[in-house]
Amino acid sequence: MDWLEAMFSIVKAWAWLPLGLIYLGILVTILLENRNVNKSFSYIFLLVFFPFIGLIVFYFFGRDYRKRYRLRIREALKKESTQALARKLEESNQQMLTHLQQQFNGASKAAIMLTNSNNSMTLGGNQVELLINGEQKFPAFFEAIRQARHHIHIEYYIMTFDDVGKKLLDLLKQKSQEGVQIRVVADGVGSKNLRQFCRQFQEYQIPYAVYMPVAFTNLASPNYRNHRKILVVDGKVGFVGGLNLDDRYWNNGKHQLFWRDTHLRIEGPAVNMLQLNFKIAWDHLSTEVLPTDPPFFNYDFNIATESPIAISSSGPISARPTGMDAMVVLIHSAKRYVRITNPYFIPSEELKSALITASLSGVKVELLIPGISDSNLVKYASNSYLQPLLDNGVRIYFYQKGFLHAKTMVIDDMVSMIGTLNTDIRSFYINFEITALVYDQVLALALNSQFDKDLQSSTLIDAEEWKNRPLNTRLLESVCRLFTPIL
Repeated sequence: MDWLEAMFSIVKAWAWLPLGLIYLGILVTILLENRNVNKSFSYIFLLVFFPFIGLIVFYFFGRDYRKRYRLRIREALKKESTQALARKLEESNQQMLTHLQQQFNGASKAAIMLTNSNNSMTLGGNQVELLINGEQKFPAFFEAIRQARHHIHIEYYIMTFDDVGKKLLDLLKQKSQEGVQIRVVADGVGSKNLRQFCRQFQEYQIPYAVYMPVAFTNLASPNYRNHRKILVVDGKVGFVGGLNLDDRYWNNGKHQLFWRDTHLRIEGPAVNMLQLNFKIAWDHLSTEVLPTDPPFFNYDFNIATESPIAISSSGPISARPTGMDAMVVLIHSAKRYVRITNPYFIPSEELKSALITASLSGVKVELLIPGISDSNLVKYASNSYLQPLLDNGVRIYFYQKGFLHAKTMVIDDMVSMIGTLNTDIRSFYINFEITALVYDQVLALALNSQFDKDLQSSTLIDAEEWKNRPLNTRLLESVCRLFTPIL
């Protein structure tokens, strides 16, 4: 029997060889991809010390799709489309950058950076409206759709088949029957019941496309999702911001949790940049190529200086994390104050350093984040980043009225950022995001006033009390922080 036991031992040892080769291949892949050091270390740590868990986490979160053919195609489309539009709007863009340098000093560097990175153009002559929560966003959103005469373009992360979704479908059916062209792009993971929409779209012959569709959304990787929220009507009116198409965002009594969010309505030349980003997504996902001619794009406007806007679009195929870059540049340009509202605060080293440097240089830096979170892992991980900021004079508040989902920043009563960009690694590097940089004092003051109003429902963190919180709490936060590079 000894020879049987020896044979069994040999077979058992060889059975581990394929798994060992898989692990070795994953480790070599992680090293060769030259990821962010912290991110690489996190995956290697999990795979070495928690092999089974590490393999599962890497499968869902770690596989890098950036080299896949379809993303390279999207990058080529983006470059080609941006250059085509830039040739038509170059004069307006350059005049606006000159105006920003004269009127907004250092804050103009963010718009210049976006131009030099071929990410956006800055266009003036816009009208903007700040929309707080679903109570203001959805009526304006639906009214814009009702007024459509030529086309309606929708690109959203979440579309839910509830009261909001059904209202949207009813309007789209009506406008389709009126002859208005409709195109819809939805993310394949964000919208859990997307099939119900797709059946309706097919029935009413409404063209649609699904970004990276999956068979089972609950088992799908959250990486490389289309997190954008865009509406463009007739190439002249656009919406961008944090609110998805879901009942949760409309505080109408159907959900217990109050949802605090911010959106922006834009009318004017800057809508061209929202349209451009929709065009890139549509050209990538469908067989149709949208032209850069009217009425899809609007060139019939006089060069004006009111409300200059640049649209920052970023994603896993971007050469730079331009959303984060824009934030950092604006923070460094601040002279009096920086106010940031964001639901997921897991800052990069660049952002953390910018906030601390600004605070130490005499700028009043205030950060408003959720006191009630939708993820305990993110909440504890986020909390682990707060002490250095508090120690260097940054004022941090926990919003307590409900869940804070707004993604905004306002600088010196001059410049505002409103969009989909969270202050975490996923938004900076992994998902497709879009944010408006608006150089408008009236909007900045309105956003500043809303920040003051939100503070009435918030608690200020005391630096000393925070430092003395229980050891087990700090240990839990530190453990959760280990996972932040892959959250």
